[in-house]
Amino acid sequence: MENVWLVSAVWLGLALLASVISIRVAMSVALVEIMVGALAGNTIGLQLTEWENFLAGFGAILLTFLAGTEIDGRVIRMHFWSSMSIGVVGFLAPYLGVLVYARYGIDWTWPQAQIAGISLSTTSVAVVYAVMVETGFNKTEIGKVILAACFINDLGTVLALGVVFAHFDWWLALFGAVTAAALWMLPRFAPWFFTRVGHRVSEPETKFISLVLLGLGGLASIAGSEAVLPAYLVGMALAPAFLADPELPHRMRIIAFTILTPFYFLKAGSLVDFQAVLAAAGLIVVFLALKMVTKFVGILPLTHAFRFERREGMYTTLLMSTGLTFGTISALFGLTNGIIDQRQYTILVTAVIGSAVVPTLIAQRWFQPAFKPIEGDFAPGKPSRKEA
Repeated sequence: MENVWLVSAVWLGLALLASVISIRVAMSVALVEIMVGALAGNTIGLQLTEWENFLAGFGAILLTFLAGTEIDGRVIRMHFWSSMSIGVVGFLAPYLGVLVYARYGIDWTWPQAQIAGISLSTTSVAVVYAVMVETGFNKTEIGKVILAACFINDLGTVLALGVVFAHFDWWLALFGAVTAAALWMLPRFAPWFFTRVGHRVSEPETKFISLVLLGLGGLASIAGSEAVLPAYLVGMALAPAFLADPELPHRMRIIAFTILTPFYFLKAGSLVDFQAVLAAAGLIVVFLALKMVTKFVGILPLTHAFRFERREGMYTTLLMSTGLTFGTISALFGLTNGIIDQRQYTILVTAVIGSAVVPTLIAQRWFQPAFKPIEGDFAPGKPSRKEA
């Protein structure tokens, strides 16, 4: 019988190790956790149980929600066309490029090629948000624009997966109706509730938000969708309330980054089988390169068109080239439903995880732009960058 306490100690020990390494090498802890998870999964054999899967899943949900709360309507209105354009092209360019290559280049079936295109069309809200929080760029104008573009990009991925493979039934309709009702009611009810309960040690605000996220996640699962999908929309709906009370997201980030997200990133790394990776290394590199090249071809010219500074344009393009949460969800959907086999799943997941590490590492090391807080950008007499 599994000793749950010792297993928990191993996972948290790996999380602590990743934190220490990230501090020493000045790299995002999310990326280090992925790499530590991959190493541990192939050496000591991390076993994934139901409770570990739950913590990892809840970590992804909470991280995606928190990313949504960072969407500042003021910045989005000012940079609507840049965020929308970068997000849409960030989805379409790799989706079409990978789809065509998988179907006609390596002769995958049409449904398999669609899974490949969808899996590699994403950005990683989880990785991008984790990097933003660690570097403080979530409080800058460029950070808000990137997060908004990530949302548009991943919304395209979600819609593609839903339109192409979803089962249109009453459960899906119910899920859509309940989600729409929640998004309408939350901005009105939540601020009133937060004011009434105040800041308490018992954290009623955090419990309320968790209830909403888990409830919608449960309906999403019943409808044949993914629990993480409505979290970003809920975060956006509550963004004004969170921006008005910075202490609340700070407390929730502590909960998420301490005990939940390490399980998610460690699990993502543990899914990589080194032997399978070596056997298909060439194809994995091709898929990863194809994703990054198509992202660059589509997004980098847009950053020039919207007058981003050179480093901002490269930084934006590289972070938009990441992938993890929705990419692995899409690949796992294909495997679970018998659309792709285990080998194809390993190829896609490894390419997705590679896209979480490679462009983020390059962006942080060589293209991190100057830190410009929003307050400074919007200060009187100091105009912010305007769109073309």
